Amino acid sequence: MFGASSVARNSGISPMIIGLTIVAMGSSAPEMLVSATAAAQGRLDTSVGNAIGSNITNILLVIGLVALLKPISVTSVTLKREFPMLIGFTLLGFYLLSDHSLTRAEGVVLLLAFIGFIALLVFFGKRATADDPLIADIAAEMPEPTSNFKAAFWIISGLILLLASSQLLVHGAVTIARYAGMSDLVIGLTIIAIGTSLPELAASVIGILKGEDDLALGNIIGSNIFNILAVLGLGAVIGPSSLDINAGTRDSYVMIAATVLMLLMSIRIGQQQRINRVEGAVLLTGFIGYQYLLFSQLA
Repeated sequence: MFGASSVARNSGISPMIIGLTIVAMGSSAPEMLVSATAAAQGRLDTSVGNAIGSNITNILLVIGLVALLKPISVTSVTLKREFPMLIGFTLLGFYLLSDHSLTRAEGVVLLLAFIGFIALLVFFGKRATADDPLIADIAAEMPEPTSNFKAAFWIISGLILLLASSQLLVHGAVTIARYAGMSDLVIGLTIIAIGTSLPELAASVIGILKGEDDLALGNIIGSNIFNILAVLGLGAVIGPSSLDINAGTRDSYVMIAATVLMLLMSIRIGQQQRINRVEGAVLLTGFIGYQYLLFSQLA
């Protein structure tokens, strides 16, 4: 993420656009590579579980914990514009999963939608007004300028380490979970989803502690959209197959419910727009309940 941000900045791309695209994609890179690795091994259920589970974890666990630390204010026009897209793309993902399979053609559709989403972010970034709080938050998080040579070194090094760690995570999670009698889907929903959501947790906690509420929430919104479009799409293109029936029912329902709940908590007509500590506790309780549901069904 540091290397890519530096190259983009050296190319004259604005910090707003870098923050909305490259930085957000950087936090979702673990999910993308883990998804690709699992799909290449013929484990599309694990890949899909990673995408759905990461979205659920990002909202119920990450936003829940962050809101407990400090209520999350929602003020950015840019973020309010992203909420309808998050709902729309989540419903698109549910529709494609509802027949309990993902085809290569559906994967291509998702990846094309991902490209369109990035284009929209660039469009919104160029049209952002100076009073948008997200601009100041992103500018504060931009890395110090460095040469393209050093940036390229960090990009290559990061990709190599990320690929190696993705291979280890999938192999280790599958090996451990097999002893516990967990299905490929549940492996993706739990161990892998929580592991790949750690960058979002770290970024959101740091953001909220520094008073960058819009960046903290925007990181989750962007990551969840990337998970639906890029993570699901990449897995389907690499290893299309039928899916565990629970992916398109139980787990998709929880993902949709969590997304709608976050939206209702974030945007209130005529009231202060924020996610407070009580609501954070509700989200965290929902995460614990969901994990209990998954593991209780293993017995």
